[in-house]
Amino acid sequence: MAIRVLIADDHAVVRQGLRMFLSLDPDLEVVGEAPDGAAAVRLARQLAPDVVLMDLLMPVMDGIAATAAIRRALPQTEVLALTTVLEDATVVGAVGAGAVRAGAIGYLLKDAQADELCQAIKAAAAGQVQLAPQAAARLVREVRAPESPEALTERETEVLRLLAERRANKEIARALKIGEKTVKSHVSSILGKLGVASRTQAALYAVRVGLVPAGPSSDGRHAAG
Repeated sequence: MAIRVLIADDHAVVRQGLRMFLSLDPDLEVVGEAPDGAAAVRLARQLAPDVVLMDLLMPVMDGIAATAAIRRALPQTEVLALTTVLEDATVVGAVGAGAVRAGAIGYLLKDAQADELCQAIKAAAAGQVQLAPQAAARLVREVRAPESPEALTERETEVLRLLAERRANKEIARALKIGEKTVKSHVSSILGKLGVASRTQAALYAVRVGLVPAGPSSDGRHAAG
């Protein structure tokens, strides 16, 4: 079954371009387009997409507020935040951190290659954290670690470590020899105990407390930082 994608961007040309090259991938299906954040929330509720591509700077309701609203209403829908390349590192960090706090599973720059974006959508649908390398280090600094989080169990700590290594739910389940539903249950518990809204925020927390390194992980992937 194809991954259902909703595109939210206030520029019609950008939406058309995204729809055009996403339609070339048989694993992806664009189910709707929204010109602003409010429309994105409304359409997400109607269509229940697997992934929302969310421009962060939009009229009526910005992408950060829309992301928070969608994640509250549709916790099974993942949001992949998109933004243009900004020269000001402080702005990139603040905007990206806002998206992560709102519940976005990933944060990519709009200059990403088409195949990179398609892969990011598939990874997001599988529950895999996605962060642009240019922004990851800044986000680790911007997203504050939870104060006095509730203690995680040993198994939850294992799940968090693998999540922060950008493993998809299926990979985490295979590594720990448990079911995918059990992984999702553990992730929900982790988010609740840490008091965070997104897997990405939990992954950044894991980097900050030293559970995983900020560079490439042992299997050659890049960790959230």
